[in-house]
Amino acid sequence: MQQRTAAEPLAPRLVGVSSPEAKNLEAISKAIDQHNQNCPFPAAEVRMNPFEVERLGWDQIRGLPVVPDSAIGTGRFRIVCSREVDDAGLEETEAIGQELETVAPANN
Repeated sequence: MQQRTAAEPLAPRLVGVSSPEAKNLEAISKAIDQHNQNCPFPAAEVRMNPFEVERLGWDQIRGLPVVPDSAIGTGRFRIVCSREVDDAGLEETEAIGQELETVAPANN
């Protein structure tokens, strides 16, 4: 075993260690940036498994709502494009119109 002298600094032992929540946030943030760089439509929401949403307790990430989605497995997430949700809240209704007769003024 090699001994160190008093002048030698201790080597850092735990470099780059962070919490799982921090790692999740970093991965999601990078995915949002990647989406926004590659798509003309901005990211609209982050979907995660309901268990993960409850465990993490996040309502939003970088201003985007965190939406529980049971179709997504634990440990995964999905960035939803605003193009996908633009028409989601619109109700389509068939309209019946009547032809209107327009009358132009008579030239005298």
